[in-house]
Amino acid sequence: MATEGGNTITAPAGLPTQAWVKGGLLMAAFVGLFYVFFVRQAQHSAGAMEDWGHAFIVPLISGWMVWQNREELAKRAASTFWPGLLPLVLGIVCYFFFIVGFPNHMFMGFSMILTLAGLCLLLLGPRVFQVIFLPLAYLVFAVSVSEQVIIKITFTLQQIAAVGAWLVLRMISAMGADFVVFIEGNTLTVGGKALNVAEACSGMRMVVAFMALAGAVGLLTTKVWWQRVSLMLLAIPVAVFNNVLRVAVLGLLSMWKPDLATGDAHMLIGTVLLVLGLGMFMGIQWVLSKIVHDEQEKPGKQVARG
Repeated sequence: MATEGGNTITAPAGLPTQAWVKGGLLMAAFVGLFYVFFVRQAQHSAGAMEDWGHAFIVPLISGWMVWQNREELAKRAASTFWPGLLPLVLGIVCYFFFIVGFPNHMFMGFSMILTLAGLCLLLLGPRVFQVIFLPLAYLVFAVSVSEQVIIKITFTLQQIAAVGAWLVLRMISAMGADFVVFIEGNTLTVGGKALNVAEACSGMRMVVAFMALAGAVGLLTTKVWWQRVSLMLLAIPVAVFNNVLRVAVLGLLSMWKPDLATGDAHMLIGTVLLVLGLGMFMGIQWVLSKIVHDEQEKPGKQVARG
């Protein structure tokens, strides 16, 4: 705390006012350097909210992860670590290469994260970087995947969604529902209404969203590595399962009103399934935590009996 002209100046969190000013200027320079990427990412996410809307939430989750570790960070003194210049410079060079030499939005984003990691390592040192590494790594989910990657992978996921939805609808039909369902490639015909799965659901994008969701649950609810890895591995089957449900629901709605398979209704169904996915991941995490609890309790019980 200091006085200037009769006014009291207080620096939050015990840091000098000068440190906050330098931090603000550094952040402004960072945003200015990567302005092109930030604008393109925001436009891309806003233009396809149902597919990439989670990109707006990822930085907030990452920041919350850092805030959760504030006590641990307070115990570790920051120090300049000059080897951090290597990833910092490499990230900047790669960023401009992927703007001019080989334009690629996804790699621009990865270069930005590499630069941020190098900057933190340079200014804060390895001890602090150990704490913020995972929140920084989590930012990869805020970067839109290139269309080339999506095209190569999503077709298989859409086939799985189409066949799975066909089986679900067949079961519903067999239980007494008055409609007939056929499948041809990625197209379902439900009650005489055609539903193109390739247009209705982007399987790869759903996998990315669910991996981001699984990562958030894993990083925020447990510090056990094998549980975090398990949640990430389960993200793909959970995403595929929810995508099957999504297509099946859209198939049923298309019989009533074909327009419901697109637009706001389509986005609403996707949002509901994300909430369902969150519940599934929380349930999985609860089961995994119980497994760890049981393993830790067994030795104590044996000692008590002795």
